[in-house]
Amino acid sequence: MNVITSGGASFAVIDCTRKIICTQDILDLMAELWFSGQCTGMIVYKESLDERFFDLKTGFAGDVLQKFSNYNFKLAVVGDFSKYTSKSLRDFIYECNRGSLVFFASDVEAALKALGS
Repeated sequence: MNVITSGGASFAVIDCTRKIICTQDILDLMAELWFSGQCTGMIVYKESLDERFFDLKTGFAGDVLQKFSNYNFKLAVVGDFSKYTSKSLRDFIYECNRGSLVFFASDVEAALKALGS
């Protein structure tokens, strides 16, 4: 894990080898970062997330995003999402990017820009 400070806030960039396959995995990560006192959010690579995250019917993405909302902790998911053709997923990504807590970005630099706004 690498911590990057941008715009006065610090964000953990989670190593792409760390796998997030259930909601508890994300809660463990949030707790680790929260108790360290270093970060107000995190950047996760798409490859770290179980593919169920990108199938909205499973509810996994909703569960994960609810945790970020509950704890007012920012999240950016970084990667190439072009392989996903689901209209509902594309709409979901669009709506997240219009908000102020969860973002989908093509790279870490774009993620930091979104998280800092």
